Amino acid sequence: MSASATRTGFNPKPFVMGFYILFLLLPIYWLLIMSLKTNAEIVGGITLWPENLTFENYQTILTDRSWYIGYVNSIIYVTLNTAISIAVALPAAYAFSRYNFMGDKHLFFWLLTNRMAPPAVFALPFFQLYSSVGLFDTHIAVALAHCLFNVPLAVWILEGFMRGVPKEIDETAYIDGYSFTRFFTRIFMPLIASGIGVTAFFCFMFSWVELLLSRTLTATEAKPIAAIMTRTVGAAGVDWGVLAAAGILTIIPGALVIYFVRNYIAKGFALGRV
Repeated sequence: MSASATRTGFNPKPFVMGFYILFLLLPIYWLLIMSLKTNAEIVGGITLWPENLTFENYQTILTDRSWYIGYVNSIIYVTLNTAISIAVALPAAYAFSRYNFMGDKHLFFWLLTNRMAPPAVFALPFFQLYSSVGLFDTHIAVALAHCLFNVPLAVWILEGFMRGVPKEIDETAYIDGYSFTRFFTRIFMPLIASGIGVTAFFCFMFSWVELLLSRTLTATEAKPIAAIMTRTVGAAGVDWGVLAAAGILTIIPGALVIYFVRNYIAKGFALGRV
């Protein structure tokens, strides 16, 4: 088949790739056109484009506090989690990449086992613990809970990038009189900037899309948009248009993060660290 394709000049790869991209974009396109329709048009039948284009669904999301506060809450605890995870993982990954100590491989494996466990395993203990210390329904509660999964992943990714930096750089910096803090912040971290970018991306994405813990550990004040979207039935029934608009607005932050760290992710894949 390949020889025949070569003789005729037909290359099936663009068609396969185009079909694959179309398959991936179809749900997003359908969500987009639903967000631009009224409920009556959505339940009335299938159309490839809104007959009566409306932006009222987006207006509801952006003006109704019960909706837009979910995005604010999500951004707050996701940002907190990403910052905490990277701040904790950087020194830990440096220790794993530079030093050999008793039980280092067992400790590294134990960190990864935490990441392998499903969030449902930790929902009940986190709920009881945070309720007893007054952290329930706070942003820091969700951020710290997500650290249980993101810190091991961050350590694993950063440790791979750090092993790619020769140890001679550390020794040369110390000979030149650099303190560890100055060396780490001014020399070492710029060398693993791509690794930090990749790590921030994965921490952000897990925390942004995770639902079970964020829903269990919040009630009203810190409830994220993913949990609010599960509130599908109101007095007038299911508001499909508003839910679709909320879905589109939920995709945008992730898309923006991918856009800004795309070069770091590509470099991480090229170096074999992701």
